[in-house]
Amino acid sequence: MAQHQTEAETAADFTPSGPERALETFLSASRWLLAPFYVLLVVALGGLLVKALQEAWHFISHVFSATESDVILGVLSLVDLTFTGSLIVIVIFSGYENFVSKIDPKAHRDWPEWMSQIDFSGLKLKLISSIVAISAIQVLKAFMNVKASSDRDLMWLVAIHVVFVVSGLVMAWTDKISGEGHGGSGGH
Repeated sequence: MAQHQTEAETAADFTPSGPERALETFLSASRWLLAPFYVLLVVALGGLLVKALQEAWHFISHVFSATESDVILGVLSLVDLTFTGSLIVIVIFSGYENFVSKIDPKAHRDWPEWMSQIDFSGLKLKLISSIVAISAIQVLKAFMNVKASSDRDLMWLVAIHVVFVVSGLVMAWTDKISGEGHGGSGGH
């Protein structure tokens, strides 16, 4: 009976050689090359904030003379910028947490609970969900200002939005199948 070791026991007994350990250490350390990307996303978030402030100033300064449609379009623009900013934050924190280093949420009093609970599968689904929401706002803005858009432009906006929706559904479906295939509950 002792001769039939399981794969886990065999793997636990295996110790990598010096060169193999060095290569694995080097490869593991290379994940830190992603850190500057997340810093650049913070800079991009700052740029988006500047754009949101410009949009808010324009909205507020014209709100009394604007039509109802113009007010709705202004609000949708602010919502669109907010969704985009939220998407950037999700990518920064869950990407850093999944690919670079774990963050200790206990060290941060006001740390949102979700930030340390999004795995790569959850990140993909949140990413595509945010893209679908942003796309839906763009389509809604175009339909609110239908006179300024050609039929061709509207058709392309709707077609692109449908592609994003279908992509999201396919991603969710494949994650569900993948989770069930690995003995998981299929939910993330």
